[in-house]
Amino acid sequence: MKTIYRSILLLTFTVIFLLMHSASVEARTSSDEKSNFSDPDRLNLLIEYFDSKNLDLKTLLDDPRFEIYDEIGDRFRNSAERRTPTLEEYKRILGFEDKKRRIIGFMDNNSEALQKAEEVYGIPGTVIAAIIGIESDFGQNIGRFNPLNAYVSMYSEDYRSDFARAQLEELLIFTERKGIDVFELKSSYAGAMSFAQFIPYSVNRWWVGDDIFDMDNNIYSIANYLRHFKEVTGTLEGAVFRYNPSSLYRDAVLALAAEAEKMVSVSQ
Repeated sequence: MKTIYRSILLLTFTVIFLLMHSASVEARTSSDEKSNFSDPDRLNLLIEYFDSKNLDLKTLLDDPRFEIYDEIGDRFRNSAERRTPTLEEYKRILGFEDKKRRIIGFMDNNSEALQKAEEVYGIPGTVIAAIIGIESDFGQNIGRFNPLNAYVSMYSEDYRSDFARAQLEELLIFTERKGIDVFELKSSYAGAMSFAQFIPYSVNRWWVGDDIFDMDNNIYSIANYLRHFKEVTGTLEGAVFRYNPSSLYRDAVLALAAEAEKMVSVSQ
């Protein structure tokens, strides 16, 4: 009798445990599923805002190519500039030594545009080449995201939402003016585009030329941007910092440019 009682008691505890575990899993699953969907109220607010600007966002959000990037804020919070304590570690993450070996080849292949940029904008070609090397691996990596999806995701998640909305507006102005299908564009998770990794605000103010995927235009545009902010800040170092407001980034760009300058001097 005691054996039967113990068995029943054990079975009861087992059933209770399984029910509690199932409820816990269901709650976590429900929470995870919610994170995979955008906030419809925030998206409606965004649509209304763009309607007031005579920009049709709703049609774009109804496009099957539109998607929300889950937890996009974490990509910013976990960026190399934020999680790297030292310049040497940051350079290792960037693949600095590999870029140092390849920068002269890039400069040789784009020597005319780099020379013209120096003459017109007064910015050293080594600095321009270093920026392209760090931003897009000398044009080899322009990102796998879509800028519209990135900015809408940021707004939906309420991560830097004012910035995201402003950049989205600049993006739609740019694509409408150029007659570009916005979903054909690739960018970083921050919405930065092409080899120079310009955000839409910068494209609309400092871009030189029509084709954002023309390397010469990227070179001239970086030079144009740096010239402007060199005038604002008073130094080239300050201008590079404005390109990406991180002292690690600034120091890595200038270090790569200095290495290129040494190699150019030796070869002459």
